[in-house]
Amino acid sequence: MEHQILTVESQADLIELCEQLSHSAVIAVDTEFVRTRTLFPKLGLLQVGNAEITACIDPISVDDLTPFWQLLTNENILKILHACSEDLEVFSTSGNIVIKNMIDTQVMMAFLGHGISLGYAAMVKHFTGVELDKTESRTDWTKRPLTDKQIEYAAADVYHLYRLFPKLLAEIEQQGYWVAVQEESQNLINKKAAGVQPELLYQDVKLAWKLAPSALNRLKHLAIWRYEQAVKRDLPISFVAKDPTLYALALHDPKSVSAMLSLEGCDMQDVRYKGKAMLAVLKNAKAISADDYPQKIQRLDTAAGYKQIFKRLKNFLSEQAEVHHVPMAVLASKKQMNQLLKWQFNLNDYRQTNDRVDLLSGWRNRLIGESLAKFIANNYQ
Repeated sequence: MEHQILTVESQADLIELCEQLSHSAVIAVDTEFVRTRTLFPKLGLLQVGNAEITACIDPISVDDLTPFWQLLTNENILKILHACSEDLEVFSTSGNIVIKNMIDTQVMMAFLGHGISLGYAAMVKHFTGVELDKTESRTDWTKRPLTDKQIEYAAADVYHLYRLFPKLLAEIEQQGYWVAVQEESQNLINKKAAGVQPELLYQDVKLAWKLAPSALNRLKHLAIWRYEQAVKRDLPISFVAKDPTLYALALHDPKSVSAMLSLEGCDMQDVRYKGKAMLAVLKNAKAISADDYPQKIQRLDTAAGYKQIFKRLKNFLSEQAEVHHVPMAVLASKKQMNQLLKWQFNLNDYRQTNDRVDLLSGWRNRLIGESLAKFIANNYQ
C-alpha cells in the first residue's frame, strides 16, 4: 500500500486527528478486537479514514477516546462501515455510545444482488480486482507491539472502503435503493441499541418450547442468572452454564447437587462449579405465582398447515421481489416471513409485544404494503 498510514498513540495526536476528520462529510470506520474467552469484545485497534487520511488509533496507548466517540455521534458526518454488527457492539461496550448517521456497505451490496453477507475482501475484489492479504486476520489485536504488516492490514479496511463508497452509492441511487439502504442501516443500529432483554433469554434456550409453564418459569430464572453472571465476570454465556444444563434443571427441578449429577444433559463441570448457585435460583423461582409463569412457547413450524401457508407467502413475496426489482434475500428472509406469520396468528402474544414486524414497516411497507395487506386478507383471515 503506497499511501501513508498514521498511527495514533498519544492523546495529543488523537485530538489533532479527530479535529481534522471533524470537517469531513464522509469517513470510513472499522475496528479490530479480540473475543475468545469474554462476553464483551476487547478493543485492540480503531481505524478511520477519508480522502487525505488513513489512521490506526491505538486504544491501549490512548487513555481517553472521547474525541473519536464524538466523531461517531456527529450527525453531520456520514460513517461508512462494512458488516457493522460487531463494530456497533464495540462502540457500545468500549465507548458507551450509539453511532449516528451510518451506512453499512454490506447492506448496499445486498441490494445490488450480491447476497446478504458478502465479505469485505470479496467486495474489494469485485470492484477493484485487488486481492487483500488476510493472513493477519487471526492477530491478537490486544498484544503489543503490532507489526507494520498488521497495521497495514488493518488500515486497508478503511482505505478501500472510503474509495469504493462513491461507486456503491452511484449504483444504489441509480436503482432507487438509497432511502431503503439508509433505513436498513438504521435498523441495525436500533437493534444493537435495544440491547439484551434478560427476561426473554429463556426463549432462546434449545428445546425450551417443550417445557410446561412451571418449568419455563424455572428456565427463565436460570437464564437471567446465567446472563447476569456472564456480564459480571465478562465470560461467554456457555462458560457460565450450558443450555442442556439449564434445560435439564428446569425440567426436573432437582433438590440437591447430587440429584443434578444424575440428570441426563447436565454438564458435570457446570454442576461442580455452579451447582449450589443454581439450586438457589431454582428455590427463588418457587416464590413466583403461577399466574406470572411464562406461557408455553408455541412453535410456528408445528402449527397446522404451516408449510403450505409459508409456501404461499414465500411465492407471493418472490413475485413482489421480481416486480419491484429487489433481491428476494433483501425483501424478506425466512426469519422475517415467520415474524409476519407469528404476528398474524398472534402466537405467544406476539401482537402484544413491541417487536417490529419488518414486512409491515418502513420501505418494505411502502413498496409492497398494499399488496401484502390484500394477500393476507385473501389467505389468512
